[in-house]
Order: sequence, then structure tokens, then C-alpha cells
Amino acid sequence: MQKLTIVKIGGNVIDDPRLLHRFLVDFAAVTGPKLLVHGGGKIASAIGQRLGIEPKLVDGRRVTDAETLEVVTMVYGGLVNKNIVAQLQALGNNAIGLTGADANIIKAEKRPVKTIDYGFVGDVKGPESINVQALDAMLQAGFTPVVAPLTHDGNGSLLNTNADTVASVLAVALAQKYTVQLLYCFEKKGVLEDAADDESVVELLTPDKYKVMQEKGQVFAGMLPKLDNAFATLRSGVSVVKIGQSEDVLAMAEGKSAGTTIALEV
Repeated sequence: MQKLTIVKIGGNVIDDPRLLHRFLVDFAAVTGPKLLVHGGGKIASAIGQRLGIEPKLVDGRRVTDAETLEVVTMVYGGLVNKNIVAQLQALGNNAIGLTGADANIIKAEKRPVKTIDYGFVGDVKGPESINVQALDAMLQAGFTPVVAPLTHDGNGSLLNTNADTVASVLAVALAQKYTVQLLYCFEKKGVLEDAADDESVVELLTPDKYKVMQEKGQVFAGMLPKLDNAFATLRSGVSVVKIGQSEDVLAMAEGKSAGTTIALEV
């Protein structure tokens, strides 16, 4: 099967125009079919505050009321998405900006209220919620999809959805047609043995190593869902998963020694 590179970019890279441009130059140089998923939470919070809408977070997760949904739609689906698309066009990549509603590529269900009402937040049930045929048609036509973390419920409502989850579900679904490598890019060089030492990169993270690091308290809460997602995608047919610095995206995509490789066994 043809190789497909899916990259999720987030963290401080999205907020820093210089870092973002450098990343996009390298991403544009990745050969073969590719797809980019982006976040943009800090920009959404800043613009919301300028409009008098304070961000509401519970355990680091955004509560999305009706006003906040308007802000994240403007920021994720508009400002951030189209800025990335325009820069990729300038770099010779024929990018196309998408939300989950466009071409019905990602359907989700509104998160049920349990102890917390997260509002208009969407949970993607699995690869069956992805329109693989539409994405495959775009990729085969030479487009580079740039996907904002917005999904839809099929009944006319947009839903705010975690970008890491969007990337992993897209990777699993597209593994039906491609040999998929999934790269999570952010500001750190990879999974760190010591959070205070940016050079203490774990080159290979297996379930056994992950368990030991958790027991030693070496994995911070923010990384847990990312790593759990990474192992789950490998068990669901994704060929390669790596986590690393945005500056290393090209090296990771080309299989060079960079970042942390997530593996089910040594």
C-alpha cells in the first residue's frame, strides 16, 4: 500500500509564527500523500478574551458553550486553518482546509453529560465515523488536507473535538487504504525521561517502558492521553507512531533518528 504521513501539530508551535513557518517549510518537503491536523487552543482563548468570553477549562479540557463554539469555529476553522493553508500554497503544497463537516469527513456525537457538562464537545466513536472515500479522493488528486479540530453531528451542529483524537482516528481509518505513519509534533524533542532535561529523550517507548515511567511518575498528565492514543492506534493497524519536536518533522517522516518512536514491542 502507498505510504501516508499524518502529522498533528499543536502546542506552542501554532502560537509562534516563526516556529509555525519553519515547521510548514519542513512539512511541505515531506514526500508522498500527507495530511495535517492542527490545534489552536491558546489563540482561541486569547481571541475569546478580546471578545469578553473567558475560557472555561476543567482538568485542561475546554468547556464549549454556545459562545465558545462560535469562537473556536472562527479560530480553528478560519484564522488558524486558512493561515496554514495559505502558507502551504506559498510553499508549493496544494493544501485544502477542512473541518469534519466538509465532505462529511468526521462525524461525532455530543459528549453526554456526566459529572461535567462539556457543552458542544464531540466524541468520535471510531474509524467508521470517517469518510475514507472522500479523503482518499482528495489525497489521490494531489491535495494536502489540513484538518481543523471541529467535527459535526450530522444534524447541523458543529462540535469542538480534541485534535490528538482527530489525528489518531483519521490514522486508523485511513490505514484501511494506506501504510500510515502518524507523527505528533510539539515543542519538546519527544517523550522525556526527565521533564527538566530536554535532552533526555526516550528513543523507543514500549508498553513495558511506559508502565515503568508511569510508576516512577515520569509521565505528566497532559502526555497520558497522547501516549494512550498512540498505543491504541498501533493496535488498530497504524504502522508507525512518533512523537517529537516540530523542527524534526522531516527527519521523523523520513525514518531518521529523531523523536520518540512508540512501539508495541522491541
